[in-house]
Amino acid sequence: MRQLTLVEPHRLEWQDVEAPRREDGDDALVRPLAAATCDLDALIIAGETPYQPPVAIGHECVAEVVEGSRQGSLVSVPFQISCGACDRCRRGLTGNCERVPPLSMYGFGAFGGDWGGFLSELVRVPYADHMLAPLPAGVAAESAASVSDNVVDGWRLVAPGLERWPGGEVLIAGGSPSIGLYGVQVAIALGATRVVYCDVEEGRLRKAEAFGAEAVEGYPERLGPFPVTAMACAEPAALALAARSTAPDGLCTCAGIVFARETPIPLLEMYTKIATLQIGRPHARPAIARVLELIADGRVRLELVTDGVVSWDDAPDALADNAGKLVISR
Repeated sequence: MRQLTLVEPHRLEWQDVEAPRREDGDDALVRPLAAATCDLDALIIAGETPYQPPVAIGHECVAEVVEGSRQGSLVSVPFQISCGACDRCRRGLTGNCERVPPLSMYGFGAFGGDWGGFLSELVRVPYADHMLAPLPAGVAAESAASVSDNVVDGWRLVAPGLERWPGGEVLIAGGSPSIGLYGVQVAIALGATRVVYCDVEEGRLRKAEAFGAEAVEGYPERLGPFPVTAMACAEPAALALAARSTAPDGLCTCAGIVFARETPIPLLEMYTKIATLQIGRPHARPAIARVLELIADGRVRLELVTDGVVSWDDAPDALADNAGKLVISR
């Protein structure tokens, strides 16, 4: 079968590899129909991360089940592998499942355990009854392609804070192609009374305004205070802004990765405010159902974040130097 592989920085090619097979009765084989670029993919493809080639690219998709549980259904496939039955999974901590090796993920090459990528003709999904999330009727594959990772990442930027502070004001320091903008849509859908979005890129600022947020260019030293703050990029200034702008007892969530750079955090200020700093990957699988509900109800329109849709065959050239949010469709 064909698999899109990063062979060196900025060079991807279709490679013929052995097709996966079901290894036990809990497995499913899925055929990706629409895959999306994660905000991290541009850095992976540019060789600016620890995830070195060869990498089977793609960890966000909607797929058709061709063998196994839910055969014939359209499903969202989470980027993290989890069993759904261990103690951590039962607690909703599926990003650290106890039954698979640590950091088991699609689309990260050897770093993620060589599970393959979603820009492939077939993908094996273990623990399929738990892993596969059926797409609601009427939801297009292209619209939901990023639910596997970036959309749930945007959800976790704001949803836990708004559960703690219903109707609270939200600050998001964006700067990557999509996660912060998904967070804006989710915050408004969940009833935030005010959403402020900061970024350095004009196009994303205008999108945030269209979604109902106040747009602020750049990363000021401080705004707010806000009970719910977040950052979603690789800029230390964005994290410093979010942390300083967090209200007493507020929640600040960091979804960005700052590789090999000093990142000053105002720890004393956060300590005195009794604020919470949450940092790390999302626990994707439990959030997918919540996000799909928002899509089905029309409360978020994820396609408005997408910068473009390209064909499957055009993926190598389209991804080689892409800095935006793309959906690759069969």
